[in-house]
Amino acid sequence: MVRRSGNRFSVDAMSAISTKGRMHFMVFTESFTAEVMCRFLDRLAGHFGHKVHLVVDGHSVHRSKKVRGRLATRPNDVELHFLPPYSPELNPDELVNADLKHSPPKQHRARDQVELATETRRFLRRRQRQPHTVRGYFGGPHVRYVLDENPMSF
Repeated sequence: MVRRSGNRFSVDAMSAISTKGRMHFMVFTESFTAEVMCRFLDRLAGHFGHKVHLVVDGHSVHRSKKVRGRLATRPNDVELHFLPPYSPELNPDELVNADLKHSPPKQHRARDQVELATETRRFLRRRQRQPHTVRGYFGGPHVRYVLDENPMSF
């Protein structure tokens, strides 16, 4: 029997994956805002000696003035490529989310937000050490376009 406190809590994560099997991620507990997105973009930009091409959906944060301003100050670091509306199946990174949500549950559920964030980071770090799995996210028929164009090689 698993006892539950009845409290609801969550964490969010965003990631960037490449056809070469690399993954960068950030787990956060606050609301997804332009500030959070800019923090992620700054982290990405700091890891590479070339421009990173990031596929994103049309979320208002991705299109915000703050994010556009941050990108404008570092035009050689990160470029966003927007998916058509209502087409999450075209984003290979959505398969990371599905993998995380469907990963085998541990013996117990996270008791609080800190434990959930720790478990989420643990899962994503494990995936970082499995480039063959990350490359596999690009194998579906809806996301093969990335392999043809390969703008996200990092």
